[in-house]
Amino acid sequence: MITVYTWTTPNGRKIPIMLEELGWQYEVKPVNIGKDEQFAPDFLAVSPNNKIPAIVDHEALGGPISIFESGAILTYLAEKSGQFLAPSGAARYKTLEWLHWQIANLGPMLGQLGFFAIRSKEKSQLAIDRFVTEADRLLGIMERRLAAEPYLAGKDYTIADIASYPWAFAATTFHKEVLVEVLKDKPALHGWLERVGNRPAVARGMQVPKV
Repeated sequence: MITVYTWTTPNGRKIPIMLEELGWQYEVKPVNIGKDEQFAPDFLAVSPNNKIPAIVDHEALGGPISIFESGAILTYLAEKSGQFLAPSGAARYKTLEWLHWQIANLGPMLGQLGFFAIRSKEKSQLAIDRFVTEADRLLGIMERRLAAEPYLAGKDYTIADIASYPWAFAATTFHKEVLVEVLKDKPALHGWLERVGNRPAVARGMQVPKV
C-alpha cells in the first residue's frame, strides 16, 4: 500500500494521476496547506521541505520508504512499475528532460503568476507582466513541441505528460483570465490537453483529494 500526502493543487494532482494510471491501491492523506497542515511534525517527517506531494511506500523493497518532491516520486513509481518511463536510451532521457523542464519552469512560473495576479491582495503590475511573459514563453515551447510530437517526450505518453498536465490545465482554468491572449493560437497545446484529459485515469486523479 502507498500513502499519498497531497492537496488540491497542480503539484498535488500529479501522484494520484500516476497511481490511477497504474491501477494501484493507495491511501490518501489530505494536507490542507490553507491551514498550514504542511508544517505539522508528522508531515515534516515525510516531507522535510514542508511541501506536497509526498508518499510512503509501505511495501518497498527493503522496507517502507518515504519520498518527497513530485519528480522523484514519479520517477520512483515509474521505475517500480516499469511503466511511463523507458528503462534506458534516448526515450528515457527525453522523458526526464521534459519532466525536469516542468519542475524547474512551468510549475514555478505559473505558481508565481497565480500568486501575483490572482491570490495577492496587493497587485504588482511589474510582477504580473513578468510572469505573464514567462508563461507565454513556456506555453509557446509546449506548443512547438506538441505540434511536432503527440506527447512531450515523443510518441508515448509518459511521466512528463503526467507532471505537466495539471499545470497546463490550470493555465486554461485558474489562470484563464490572465492568460486569455497567451492561450490563443495554440491548437497543439489544446489538442494535447484534450488527449491527456480524456484518459480515465487522469480524470480520476484530478479529483484527488476529494475535499
